[in-house]
Amino acid sequence: MQLQGKQKQTPALKDEEKSAAPEEEMTSTKDDDTSSLEDEDTSSQELAAEWTSRNGKILWFPTNKETQHFNPVPTVITPGPTLYAVARISNLRSAFDLFITEEMIQLLCTHTNLHGRRRCEDWRDVDEVEMRAYIGILILAGVYHSRHEATCGMWNDKTGRAIFRATMPLYRYTQISSNIRFDDKLTRLGRFRDDKLAAFRVLWEKWFARLPLLFNPGVDVCVDEQLVGFKGRCGFRQYMPNKPAKYGIKIWVTCDVATSYAWRMQIYTGKPHSSSQEVNQGMRVTLQLTEGLQGHTVTCDNFFTSFALAEDLLRRKLVLVGTIRRNKPELPPHLLQLRQRKILSSVFAFTKTAMVVSYMPKRGKNVLLFSTKHREPSVSDGEKTKPAAILDYSRCKGGVDNLDKVVGTYSCRRKTSRWPLALFYNLLDVSAYNAFVLWKAIHPEWEFSKTYQRRVFLEELGHMLVSPEIARRPCPPRSTAAAAIVSGIQQPETELDPQPTSKMRRRCELCTSRRRTASTCSSCGKCVCKDHSTVVCTSCCP
Repeated sequence: MQLQGKQKQTPALKDEEKSAAPEEEMTSTKDDDTSSLEDEDTSSQELAAEWTSRNGKILWFPTNKETQHFNPVPTVITPGPTLYAVARISNLRSAFDLFITEEMIQLLCTHTNLHGRRRCEDWRDVDEVEMRAYIGILILAGVYHSRHEATCGMWNDKTGRAIFRATMPLYRYTQISSNIRFDDKLTRLGRFRDDKLAAFRVLWEKWFARLPLLFNPGVDVCVDEQLVGFKGRCGFRQYMPNKPAKYGIKIWVTCDVATSYAWRMQIYTGKPHSSSQEVNQGMRVTLQLTEGLQGHTVTCDNFFTSFALAEDLLRRKLVLVGTIRRNKPELPPHLLQLRQRKILSSVFAFTKTAMVVSYMPKRGKNVLLFSTKHREPSVSDGEKTKPAAILDYSRCKGGVDNLDKVVGTYSCRRKTSRWPLALFYNLLDVSAYNAFVLWKAIHPEWEFSKTYQRRVFLEELGHMLVSPEIARRPCPPRSTAAAAIVSGIQQPETELDPQPTSKMRRRCELCTSRRRTASTCSSCGKCVCKDHSTVVCTSCCP
C-alpha cells in the first residue's frame, strides 16, 4: 500500500517538476534578454561616446548619410587684375607705381627731409625723383644678389656695379639710408601708447589698402604667416623655429594659390597694452583676411582651423580646408585612437556640413584634416591611399610659403637695426612681386621663352627708377664705366637715317678728277669718294 501510494505520488511530482521547468526557462530567458539589452545599451552608449565631441556639443557620424551635398557657390569676382589696374598699366614701372604711389613717395620725402634737417648740417632735401632712384638701387641690389654685400663694396670700382655709381654717390646713398623715416619722431611717443606700429602705421595702411584693389584672387586662397627676419630691438618680435629666419616680425597673409599674389596682409603687434591674451586669435585673423570673398576655398593650418571658424565662413559662402589640432574639443575620441589601426588607413567622421578625416601615414602618426568642402569618404588610388581632402590641402597649402621663396630669391632686404626699415624692405619686395604678377597676367607673351622672367622684370624696373636721376646728374662720376652710363642716358645716341645705297657708281661731286664712287654723304646726300669723306662713329657724331 505504501508502495502504491508512493507510486501514486510520483506522477504528481513529475507534473509539478514539468510545470516548474518552463517557469525556470522563462525566467532565464528573460534574464538573458535583459542582459543582452543592457549590453546593447552599453555598447550603443560607448559607440555614441566615441563619436560625440569631447565638449559634448557635436555628434559625428561614421558615414555621410546625414551630410548635405556640397554645392559650390560661384565667385562674384573675375580672377586676375582688376579693370582699375588694367587701365593704368602701360609699362613695367606703371605696374610698380600702382603699389608705391606718388602719395607714399611724398610721405617718405616729407618725413625723411624732416629728420635729415634735424640731424645733419649738410642735409640736402630728397625729392621724389631721388627717392625713387634710391628704391631702384635697392631693387637692383637684390637682382645682383648684393643684399649681404657691404655698401662700400657695391660702389667699389673693382667689386661693385657701375649703375650704382652712376645713380648717386656712396655718401648720398648712406645719408638717405640713415635718415629715411616714415613718421614724425617728435610726435611718435603719444601715438605709440595706443599703437605699437606707430612708426610705420601711416605708410602701411596706405599700402596694404591697395592690394585687394588691384587683383582678384582665384577660387583657392591660402591664409598663413610670414616672418620678416629681424634680430634688433622690437616690442613685437617673434621666435618661430620652423621659419628660416627664426626671429622677426610676423605678418599674416592671404595669398592667391595660383599666383601667390599677396592679397591681404596684417602685422602681428603682440598683446595690446594692459590687456589679457586674445582668445580665438586664428579665427579673428582668418575672418578679417578673407573679408569680401565669396565662393572661395580657404586653406589654412592648424593654428587657424576650428569648427566655429568653419561655421562662420559657411555663413559667408566660403568653405574651409585645413589641418586641425588633436586637442580641439570638437573632435570625436574615435579619430584619436591608433592602436588597432593599419598603416595608411583613413577614418572619417561627418556632420551635416563638415568632415574630419584621420589618416595614419606611419606607425604612431595621426594626420587630422577638417573640411567643409569634401563631404565624401573618397581615397586616392595611389600607393599611399591618401584621402582626397589631404591631396587638395597639399596642393593649396603652400601659397604663402611660395611667396616667401620667390621674394627671397631677389630680395632687397639689407641688414638694419631699425624694424620700420625691415618692414619697408619687405613692402618693396612684395610690391615688386605683385607688380610682376599683374604685368604677366596682362602681357602673358612678355619674355615668354625665358625661364628667369622675374629677374628681367626687376632689372628693367630698377633701371627705369634710376634713369630720371641719372639724366639730371650735374657732374659725371670719376669711374669710366659709370660716366659712360651717365653720358649714354643724358646724351642718347642718335641713329642716323641710312641713305639708300645704289649699286650704280657715280662721279664724286668734290673731286676734280671726277672719280666714280657708290658712297654718299649722310648729311647732304652728295656722292663723295674716300679722299673727300671721313668715317665718324655715332658717339662722336655732333
